[in-house]
Amino acid sequence: MSPARSSRTPAKKSRQKTTRKAPKKAEAQAHLAECVRITTHQYLDDMGNTPPDNLHKVVLSEAERVLIETVLARTEGNQSRTADILGITRATLRSRLQRYGLAGD
Repeated sequence: MSPARSSRTPAKKSRQKTTRKAPKKAEAQAHLAECVRITTHQYLDDMGNTPPDNLHKVVLSEAERVLIETVLARTEGNQSRTADILGITRATLRSRLQRYGLAGD
């Protein structure tokens, strides 16, 4: 049986407010889409007259690698939290870490 919390026991501290407001989800997605658009245009401009091969595969692969690196850093290497944030299983995350050479052996 757990002891009842007395009125003198301090409640858990609430998170401190940050000075920066988090962007609304729609605004954040629009910003992300614009970043992808700009980067894709730049990549195609850099290619010049050379037609890119497998552009879809290249872009998704590079984006996935950076996404995993960024979220993994944000979670301080916690693979379970990283997988949850990315919406993938831990097994899939581990597979991707190996694929991109990010697995810390």
